Amino acid sequence: MSKLQLAKRALPSKEGTLFKEVLTLYETRQLKKGLKTADQILKKFPEHGETMCMKGLILVHMGRREEGLDLVKKGVRLDLTSHICWHVFGLIQKGEKNYEEALKSYMQALRFDKENMNILRDAASLQSQLRLYDGLVETRHTIARCRPVLRANWIALSVAYHLNGNLQEAKKVLEHYEDSLKNVPDYDVEHSETTMYHVKVLEDMGDYAEALAFLDVNSKSRVIVDKTGVMETRARLLSKLKSEEAEHAWRVLIDHNPDCTDYYNGYLASQNISSDDAALHVLTEISSQIPRANAPRRLALAYASGDQFRELAKAYLTSALVKGVPSLFADIKSLYQNQASLEIIQSVLEELLAEHTPASSSPAEPTTYLWILYFQAQHFSHLSQYDKALEILERAIIHTPTLPELYTCKGRVLKRAGDPYGAARALEEARRLDGQDRFLNTKCAKYHLRAGLTNEAYHFFGLFTKKDAASPSADLEDMQSLLYLIEDADAQRRLGKLNLALKKYAAINKVFDEIEDDQYDFHGYSMRKFTVNIYLNLLTWEDSLRSHPVYVKAAVAASEILVALHDDPAIVKRYTSSEPLTSAEKKAQKKAKKAAHKKEDDKKPVPTSTNEDKGLEIPNVDDDPDGLKLLGCSDPLEKAAKFLHPLTTLAAKNIDVWIAVYDVAIRRKKYLQAVQALVHARELDADFPELHVRLAHLRKTATSLPQDPPAPIGPVFTSTVSTLLPDEVTLETFNSQYLQRHSSSPLAIFAAARVLQTLGSPLEEVENTIFATLGPDVKLTLKSARTILDYLVQLGSSRAEEYRTSCDQRFLLATVFKTADEQASLVQQVVDMPIASPKDEVEI
Repeated sequence: MSKLQLAKRALPSKEGTLFKEVLTLYETRQLKKGLKTADQILKKFPEHGETMCMKGLILVHMGRREEGLDLVKKGVRLDLTSHICWHVFGLIQKGEKNYEEALKSYMQALRFDKENMNILRDAASLQSQLRLYDGLVETRHTIARCRPVLRANWIALSVAYHLNGNLQEAKKVLEHYEDSLKNVPDYDVEHSETTMYHVKVLEDMGDYAEALAFLDVNSKSRVIVDKTGVMETRARLLSKLKSEEAEHAWRVLIDHNPDCTDYYNGYLASQNISSDDAALHVLTEISSQIPRANAPRRLALAYASGDQFRELAKAYLTSALVKGVPSLFADIKSLYQNQASLEIIQSVLEELLAEHTPASSSPAEPTTYLWILYFQAQHFSHLSQYDKALEILERAIIHTPTLPELYTCKGRVLKRAGDPYGAARALEEARRLDGQDRFLNTKCAKYHLRAGLTNEAYHFFGLFTKKDAASPSADLEDMQSLLYLIEDADAQRRLGKLNLALKKYAAINKVFDEIEDDQYDFHGYSMRKFTVNIYLNLLTWEDSLRSHPVYVKAAVAASEILVALHDDPAIVKRYTSSEPLTSAEKKAQKKAKKAAHKKEDDKKPVPTSTNEDKGLEIPNVDDDPDGLKLLGCSDPLEKAAKFLHPLTTLAAKNIDVWIAVYDVAIRRKKYLQAVQALVHARELDADFPELHVRLAHLRKTATSLPQDPPAPIGPVFTSTVSTLLPDEVTLETFNSQYLQRHSSSPLAIFAAARVLQTLGSPLEEVENTIFATLGPDVKLTLKSARTILDYLVQLGSSRAEEYRTSCDQRFLLATVFKTADEQASLVQQVVDMPIASPKDEVEI
């Protein structure tokens, strides 16, 4: 540091005292006084960088972000060797969630003040957030060296070594820490947690015997508080050691909690049982010893077969049906994968129905008969026998018209049969039976979204959301309701409102960003509170966060919309051009504006103090309520790539992800990434219809390139294309062979038709191929039929109406293949249902 810089930083005694006062006033959040004091210093020393940075920081806290940020940057430039300047800059960047840049600023600050504990702690949290474990070890080591008296610092160092993969050093630090402890009281929670963490480290190292011995010693010496955790860890370690005591350890756990299936799995594994008969004998024995336990009886069904299965299934079903367990079908649905088990269950159901029918001679509870009908309806719905399921449900509703579960089941059957409007009506009937039931209300709103009745759905959501919120939609987004966001996004996409759909998909991405950001505070908190094992579980969960099915679905759907925008920029013009609004849209817009004005008016009378701390985080202002800016973004492919990037590792087994990755990469001219995506997709399913379409697209793209990509990418790209689709096979031959192999698959036939369209075949040939999906040997499903019909409409085919009529005749219960006028009439029937009585309205 030069003498000139020191001279510029040094303040006279009076101003030096004022600067210390600025720091104190900032820490106590007396922002107005702090700003005034900083101005006093800057009046005499206008180029004092540290004061300028502090003034900027205060201004950011007061809500004057742009002005404050400019001052901080200017202050840093005036004093590049001040740890205070860099620390302030890092604080603001951290508030903006720009963790990479914030860490750079913190590391710069540490160059000039190597042992500043505040900076070191924040730097450690940032390194944990960014998973920079090498740097974390170094930072935690410095903290432990500077403050060796604090126990949490040693635990944090051990965790840093653990996360960095150096388990041996983590063990050494823990042993050093434990040797330094004196006069620890019995059952001290913090010491108990660190002891269990020590056991985990030893287990992760593979030292199972040492881990077991350490666990036994500490559990007997009244160190560990979590007795259940001790029992589970001990059983797991004994199993890994293949000890004879493992069987007893798991049995003790079963007695402790007889309804935990993991304990039974561990118990069976400890006995090296290889046959289903042996496992069934063990489970039957336990069930007889603990008759109230449900888990062994349910697990026994997975191992039984034939007459044994019939006997056990009948007893299990009878017990649950007599008790009236609504979730019984969800419980045993997994058994339907075995055709023999399915047939036996159906036979048992018929026997039970005959025994409990009100007209039968045997006395039976009326509710048992009702729950048998409810189960049977779900059974036939699962088998796609929708007519039979609806017939049974009508009998059940006549028997007991006040059971909401019957109407929700009816709605589910109608939804699967292709009647979203009837399903919405059924759920509305269920909701009216109990207007204060949140589940029924949410389910009803969900089904209205699926029927395209978004305004009605928002009304139902509004019954349970905050009354002072701008809208039910805004409140549900603030509450991070993934259920609502994904359903609303899909509904808007089906309605053709791509701007609103993309807006909701982006909101889902934002929710996952916020969940990732929320872990930041736990990096320090968990060390202070010694909750180490849960903290490590948190990090593992956060690392796989975006494998969540909702994010996967949203990312793929958003990427499809963004790719469509890239392929056809005219889509944006259609949405941005001013078109007359419908009466419903005008009403919704007027209501939203009224709510927004009311929210502003509510805020106006409250005087805002200039001393109010608005924090460092960027305020969440929605300047694109309709999603039009998002729709008209200049780089749709880059946004799509960001959506999909985490899924290449977290959802590598999902073939739809790789298809989406290819669509984006090939348009970005990332040819190597594109062919790698198709290689992954082929490994998952070589006959996947969408893969067939993409292989044809790849060959056509590769042959149309003016020149091969430059080395080293070019040779790899060319050879991979040849591997995926041999050069000697023409696209016409490739397509016809695929069609011959999969002549009974509707989606495969559809894929072949799309390839014909890509190859420039006449529209008549494409249509004839598509109409092959209506053949008697083709297993056409409702979903695939809707997809094919949408494609025909998109092509402008004159035979689209013919295909719609054929599907309408084929799927008798479906209403999605009705004419536009018929569907509008069905929608009106749902909308015109009588309003519920005022007593059913809910106030929160």
